[in-house]
Amino acid sequence: MPASTGDPVSDDRRARVKAVLDRRHLTQDLSTDQANTSWMQERFVARARALFYARMMFLTLGLLILAVPIWSNQFALTGPSAFAGYFAMLMYSIANYLVLENPRAGRIVTYVTLCCDLMIMVYLIIRGGGLQSPLLATQLLFTTLFAILFPKPLAILPPLLALLITTRIDQLLNRSPTAREVLTLLWYLALNFIIIYVLVYLNEREVAAHREVVELQGDLKELAVVEERNRLAREIHDGLGASLSSLIIQSEYILSLAKDEALLKELKELKSSAEESIEELRRNLRMMREDFDLGVGLEDYVKTFRERTQLDVRFERAGHVGKLDPEKQLALFRVLQECLSNAAKHAQPKAIEVKLHFGLNSVDLSVKDDGKGFETRGKKVGHYGLINMHERAMKVGGHVIIDSSPGKGAHISFSVPV
Repeated sequence: MPASTGDPVSDDRRARVKAVLDRRHLTQDLSTDQANTSWMQERFVARARALFYARMMFLTLGLLILAVPIWSNQFALTGPSAFAGYFAMLMYSIANYLVLENPRAGRIVTYVTLCCDLMIMVYLIIRGGGLQSPLLATQLLFTTLFAILFPKPLAILPPLLALLITTRIDQLLNRSPTAREVLTLLWYLALNFIIIYVLVYLNEREVAAHREVVELQGDLKELAVVEERNRLAREIHDGLGASLSSLIIQSEYILSLAKDEALLKELKELKSSAEESIEELRRNLRMMREDFDLGVGLEDYVKTFRERTQLDVRFERAGHVGKLDPEKQLALFRVLQECLSNAAKHAQPKAIEVKLHFGLNSVDLSVKDDGKGFETRGKKVGHYGLINMHERAMKVGGHVIIDSSPGKGAHISFSVPV
């Protein structure tokens, strides 16, 4: 577990940062599957709305049938029960339309109401002559609707069962099927299977094509980010890099002219700062272009730091160097910078050990010195450097451990997942 600084304000700040980062990670976790789910929901709503409009047209036709006695007698749709059934269908159709936007309720209600439509259709076919009814072809329409809205094997069973139920009721009503009616039944069954196969196949192709489009869009976004980073890297290199190079050249020229010792010291500091700045710039440009080698970068920085401070800083690297995204590489590098800087400014160490280990699941950085150490609890430790270490760890999903006490040096471990 990360060590606490003991500062309530700092701890509260880290807690707020962690909450913000958690929300950011949740927002960024919109994967391809989630995008596909959202698209499929939108497609379902559009198709279910089309079903509602089709129902309205059928209900208009049904009202016409109820209004013409000859037609209503043909289907035995007479009396108050016929009108009650009509208005019941109208009400559940409207109710279905109102809940379409709800991902779960919309699908359930649509499926149930479609099954109700199917039962009404079976009733009308039986009243209209069974397998000889002109409405028998409507069963193919229901098969199509079920296959379009619910392209799953079990979800498509109701229209197939409706055809078999119609045949069975015909037998119970002592309507012996003729050879022509048996052929009609087989023909309709064949058409049902063809419709189901074609629509389910096309649905799978459409879903697969959409998934490829979403993945391609993600790749294009990443490519656009890379292109923009490369453009910024070029601009920074040609602009700021050139200015820093000019500053180094000018400082070298002034050094050759200066005689005063105090002035020479200041000029050397100026040149050293400019060289360090241009090295930092180059390092960041390599990170932006994703050709930064973490192990080499840390080793070079330790070497430069050792030459500048004349401290005994030893670097050790172990493990296989795997691919690490730029943000995690930057976090490791910044933590090393902070650790060495703090040691040089405050600890007065005789030796500093830096170890970088590439493991299978994590990259671990360890910085240990034999300096004065410090108290890890108390407000005095709540400097921004240590707080920033914890925040960087939370940002990349890693953790930091600070182990120190007065007179016993300091040992800081920073680990990020691969």
